[in-house]
Amino acid sequence: MTDLAVQCTGLTKRYDGVKAVDGVDLTVRSGETLSIVGPSGSGKTTILRIIAGFETIDEGTVILQGVPVSTPQTSIPPERRRVGFVFQEHALFPHKTVAENVSFGLHKMPANDRRKRQEDVLDLVQLSHYAQRYPHELSGGERQRVALARSLAPKPSVLLLDEPFSGLDANLRLRIREEVKTILAASGATVIFVTHDQEGALFMGDTIAIIDKGKIEQTGAPQQVFHAPVTKFAARFLGTADFLRGTYHDGKVETEIGVFPASMEGSGECEVMTRPDDIYLAPSDDGPGAIVSRTFQGIHNLYRVELPSGAMLRASRPTTNPTPQATEWTSALLPTTPPAASP
Repeated sequence: MTDLAVQCTGLTKRYDGVKAVDGVDLTVRSGETLSIVGPSGSGKTTILRIIAGFETIDEGTVILQGVPVSTPQTSIPPERRRVGFVFQEHALFPHKTVAENVSFGLHKMPANDRRKRQEDVLDLVQLSHYAQRYPHELSGGERQRVALARSLAPKPSVLLLDEPFSGLDANLRLRIREEVKTILAASGATVIFVTHDQEGALFMGDTIAIIDKGKIEQTGAPQQVFHAPVTKFAARFLGTADFLRGTYHDGKVETEIGVFPASMEGSGECEVMTRPDDIYLAPSDDGPGAIVSRTFQGIHNLYRVELPSGAMLRASRPTTNPTPQATEWTSALLPTTPPAASP
């Protein structure tokens, strides 16, 4: 059996002549979690629906566990794909108990096997003691875990999660996200998780795919796509990013805040990306910039610094070690790590 649980090649889907998904290539290995992250309307959910079999494709191929399930000519029905789907709104049956919801997809199993599987997945999500409760008697986080248990119960080859945490408040979202990641790791499931939340994508994914306007901008490990984005969109969408004009030659790039090593060959114009934690602030009488604003963000202050060219940079500093007010001094700026440069 192939190690690739999901292979999507050249996926294209049009609605009224407009490409919602445009030539998408994706692979997911067995037991891996792929996070697809992008803005609303970028095609994330459409890709999930194509993989699940809820949508046909105009071009391309979907292969699950080595078996072609979608082509422009043929499409295997969703119920024959062994794909689990956790929707944003949970979609639990309000008139069924937790146990009955979890057992819903197990109707073809013998009664004893069905009961054992139901108990196993409820143990996995730590909800065995709520088996006889109804969805309205549960918290939002508990309903999320029931939905996850119901999708895991039939042992799907692939589990698809569509913005599963978006309806939760911030503190609950963080806790449930951690719980779900632990549950998925324990189950050994192959997962495709879509979200517009950059932090959630980085936390959940073994691999990240950034999508915009139906096209994949970049795919790679979380650290790779964050620290070495290949497009401006990828840089800006996956974190706070600013750009400086620079000139590179002889393995270095010159900017108005300093000279840094660069891996590019030859010479020419480029742009240098910085993130707030790349920038160090220090008092200086002749520094190249001045702080123009400070925003309190809990554990950090975020500073906006104007350079002589008019370019703006953002820098972060712990609130336990604050920087003086913007009116008190100008600042010298030194990136703490070499910034990313692109020709």
